[in-house]
Amino acid sequence: MTAAPDIPPVPPRKPGLREAGAALAIPEFRRFWIGALVSNSGSWMPYVSVPFVLFQLTESATWVGVASFAQFFPAVLVGPLGGSLADRYPRRSVLLVTHAVMALLALGLWALWATGAAEPWSITALVAAFGATAGINIGSWQAFVSELVPRPLLLNAVTLNSAQFNGARAFGPALGGLVLATLGPSGAFALNALSFVAVLGALASIGHRPAAIESTTDRSSVLGETRETIVYIRRMPGIASCIGVVAAIGFLGSPVFPLLAVFAEEVFAVSDSYYGLLGAALGIGGVIATPFVAGRGSAVRRSSLAGRGLLLYALALVAFALSPVFPMAVVALAVAGGAYLGVSSTLNTTIQVQVAEERRGKVLALYVMGLTSSYPLGSLVQGALADRIGVRAVTAMAGLALAVVWLRIRASGRFALMDRSGDAALE
Repeated sequence: MTAAPDIPPVPPRKPGLREAGAALAIPEFRRFWIGALVSNSGSWMPYVSVPFVLFQLTESATWVGVASFAQFFPAVLVGPLGGSLADRYPRRSVLLVTHAVMALLALGLWALWATGAAEPWSITALVAAFGATAGINIGSWQAFVSELVPRPLLLNAVTLNSAQFNGARAFGPALGGLVLATLGPSGAFALNALSFVAVLGALASIGHRPAAIESTTDRSSVLGETRETIVYIRRMPGIASCIGVVAAIGFLGSPVFPLLAVFAEEVFAVSDSYYGLLGAALGIGGVIATPFVAGRGSAVRRSSLAGRGLLLYALALVAFALSPVFPMAVVALAVAGGAYLGVSSTLNTTIQVQVAEERRGKVLALYVMGLTSSYPLGSLVQGALADRIGVRAVTAMAGLALAVVWLRIRASGRFALMDRSGDAALE
């Protein structure tokens, strides 16, 4: 295997709030982080616009669920291919190609709407193509972070990477709501396409990275590698537990985001800009939680961060579903966003610490597949149920079910498996 090149060693640091941005001192990670922040901020605008447009066109929560399913399920189908590419070829090169394709698809979505040719099925088809490309991209994206920072800064870098995603989730939906109210969906789609320039420029400025695996490594088929990776994960109970947790969050907790359009229209009856605020609240909570997780989080057991974060996330979803007024709903979503940051960054770090380098891309791809397979299914189910029993009831039930999942994992002791490292992670 090859080590990450040209990364200067760092002296040991005492965990604390001052160290929350330590990984940003590395220039290449900093450029990668800034480019991702700009691009992801743009990408959140269609996440706001597409559910809004579909609900306006169809007045159906089911269509919203179908679009979310189409956006994420293709990533499940191509996830093994993406993981294999991440371990066979330079991850930077894979990221450049996939982001260029996503930029073209984003431009196509804008053209479809601007020409008046958009229909629910055509919008869904384009977001499905975008999701498939993102599925190929995600394994390299997750694994690339470990090439930019030394191991002592891995938790910090992973948390900051999650923080830029949450920062984008705070800024993107808010901007998306504003753009919807002023420029309409066409403006939101156009700005998303333009935002890809930032991440493509950042990746182009980063020095060439070699392939993750030496060219002499024996390579089986993608399906063969996937089977081997599944066997490997079964021998790594800490990694298997992380995948189980993220799948539960994807099916029960994550569908709340596309359903925000239904909450805004049917429950709170607010304008487009206030709808953007609902989505922004999730990201704002993540940004507020970042200094603790990125700084002091390294001094807290991963099992504790994941367990407490999962329970808090579940309870916050219930509180949001039952909120009688809009401001209370915004606060509940902010708490959910902070809790989600703690869980997601801890799960990602656990895998990054426990996985062998030659399997990093494939394992991370399967980890993300746990989310990208459960999220669209959850969105499909919860969207259909929301049309029948109401969006409040569906979201509250999902939050309570997630709390039951937390209780079962805690009782089984599987959270503790996340604290293992190296050879101790093997069963």
